[in-house]
Amino acid sequence: MESTLSDPSSVPDTTFAGALKQTIADNLSAHNKIDSTNNALRKASVGIIVVENDKGEAGFILTRRGKGLRNHSYQYALPGGRIDPGETLEETVLREINEEIGITVSKDQILGCLDEYETRSGFSITPVVLWVNDLSSLEAEPDEVEEIFIINLKELFRADSPKWVSIEESDLKVLQLPIRNRLIHAPTAALLLQFKEVALLGNFMRTDHIEEPVWAWK
Repeated sequence: MESTLSDPSSVPDTTFAGALKQTIADNLSAHNKIDSTNNALRKASVGIIVVENDKGEAGFILTRRGKGLRNHSYQYALPGGRIDPGETLEETVLREINEEIGITVSKDQILGCLDEYETRSGFSITPVVLWVNDLSSLEAEPDEVEEIFIINLKELFRADSPKWVSIEESDLKVLQLPIRNRLIHAPTAALLLQFKEVALLGNFMRTDHIEEPVWAWK
């Protein structure tokens, strides 16, 4: 079944204090989540953290990975990481959020999960959606995170988004999401696009048709 993408002009109410939290929770609850069946992939989880910006609107936290990291250094990413032995994906994302950006988040702040996304670099990533009110302890861990951004949810509804690019190396198209003056690529872009369509709009969408740029394959 093909995904049902939204009309680019359909922007929901993104007021943080409104009904948005319940809308997201209800849409995630209704979503039939797909998990990876490839046991050779390393499991990871990341947080799509819905927060309030300085204008009272809802946004999400995006980071830029540290320059000194061995893998995917200086790339835009969602807070998260590899699931350690004995951990659940929820425990991992809560731990990683605290380690990377200083926020202490509890399990009851999790609204739901989206599909696992299989990466070219050998990971299967589960996006966990969280609602966080308190950003007083927000701080980048300098060895892991170069920058922290709070991105307005309306950025996901730009008229020039999403962009699809053909490459010689794959039959699938590379996804690009314009965010402010940047282009965010899969896997992060794939997770954010499904978050927009499923969690915010209640549409059906999968991510297995979304390709990553070649430089992200390693």
